[in-house]
Amino acid sequence: MSITSDLIRGHTETIILAHLMEGDSYGYEINKAIKQKTNNEYELKEATLYSAFRRLEQGEMITSYWGSENKGARRRYYSITELGKIVYEKNKKDWEESKKLIDTLI
Repeated sequence: MSITSDLIRGHTETIILAHLMEGDSYGYEINKAIKQKTNNEYELKEATLYSAFRRLEQGEMITSYWGSENKGARRRYYSITELGKIVYEKNKKDWEESKKLIDTLI
């Protein structure tokens, strides 16, 4: 099954927020989880992922901090804020309503 990026593009930030609802994470780990959840059918381009992080952080839906790695490179971790949780729940509800309408129309 081929997933078009057009269908998912408007939901990138919500996908990231959904992952952060489970706990703090960093970019590579989030993208890896997306690939695993979709059986390698979808992954975010690095530029798309980090642009979304910037927008989410500027909108105060996430915060970031540097982890202290003993081995390997230092990672920038992201954490969802209370506002981010509210936005996630609203976006999820909007998606469910849109999906219901589309299912009815198609």
